[in-house]
Amino acid sequence: MASGKLVALALMALLGCVAGYGSTPSYPPPPSSTPPAAGYPNPSTPSYPPPPSSAPPSSTPPPAAGYPNPGTPSSPPPSPTPPSPTPPPRAAVLKIGHYHKTCYKAEQIVRDAVKKAVYANRGIGAGLIRLFFHDCFVRGCDASVLLDPTSANAQPEKLGIPNFPSLRGFEVIDAAKAALEKACPGIVSCADIVAFAGRDASVILSNGKVNFNMPSGRYDGRVSIANETLFNLPPPFATLQLLKDMFASKGLSTDEMVTLSGAHTVGISHCSSFSDRLPANASDPTSMDAKLAKSVQRQCNKTGDPTVVQDVVSPSFLDKQYYQNVLKRKVLFNSDAALQSPETINKVRLNARISGRWEKKFKAAMVKMGSIEVKSSATGEIRKQCRFVN
Repeated sequence: MASGKLVALALMALLGCVAGYGSTPSYPPPPSSTPPAAGYPNPSTPSYPPPPSSAPPSSTPPPAAGYPNPGTPSSPPPSPTPPSPTPPPRAAVLKIGHYHKTCYKAEQIVRDAVKKAVYANRGIGAGLIRLFFHDCFVRGCDASVLLDPTSANAQPEKLGIPNFPSLRGFEVIDAAKAALEKACPGIVSCADIVAFAGRDASVILSNGKVNFNMPSGRYDGRVSIANETLFNLPPPFATLQLLKDMFASKGLSTDEMVTLSGAHTVGISHCSSFSDRLPANASDPTSMDAKLAKSVQRQCNKTGDPTVVQDVVSPSFLDKQYYQNVLKRKVLFNSDAALQSPETINKVRLNARISGRWEKKFKAAMVKMGSIEVKSSATGEIRKQCRFVN
């Protein structure tokens, strides 16, 4: 039974936290009563061996003070102290301006590539933010999401259910990397390019309101496994507890989870990702707004698996409108509606009402997310091509 639940969720899970245009993949709808933690391993208390039993008391009387016990053989000399175990390799130390001396124009080169793509199609900007999120949540921010399938690894992350075929922005990363290799061969990692691109897309889509320095110095990972995406990327039907648990596993707080969810103010979603919320249920206080539900129902009745915008008010702008939408129940996913919980609703209200509050918090959350499990020179490399390991 447990394995059957895992398979069922594996066919349905997908991103519910940072989406881009054409981003959420097409899957069968989740069951209406999905248990919050089904399909995800619950932490359990590890078993420990019992402590050794106490030695029985000796029948030999203790020796006089300062004299050895004549019936006890002398103890062997202590063995030399064993060497300390080798500590694990340290993570890279990220800093602002990491490439200032080695590739002065690195960030500008990435920015130019992002501008060219996003000015032509703002949806690519949403895709780049999502690409950064998906990279960092699986094996850390190491560009493992960029690796193509090869004979040695036919199923990398980009082919995982939450990523394929919806994840976008790969061509922008390729263009930036090609320009960087001409200017500074072998210097700038693909992981840093993804981080810079996510930042630059945020700047453009927010009309400059979400502008911040992104620390760099990441190295590229060598491992990429499609199956790891399901248990690391929050699905759109996630409950609040599941969202909290999955973000906490990456070192991110509940407040940072609420903050990063605000990126749902840009992008579109496949109808299959929220079909369990249609039609609206009048008896459910977290149900989708009836007017919005009717509107998206009409759009979703088309053949295939159509897409709809996630923010009906300002779908092309990275702003705090998402939080207004949560308060008015004009959101698509269960994971969005979950923020109406008493535990998070006040955070939603503050982000919706106080000008500049969410933008400031989003900048900090993006930087913190960018530090998840970063690789160093001991555990990673600087790829020559972002789609393949060296």
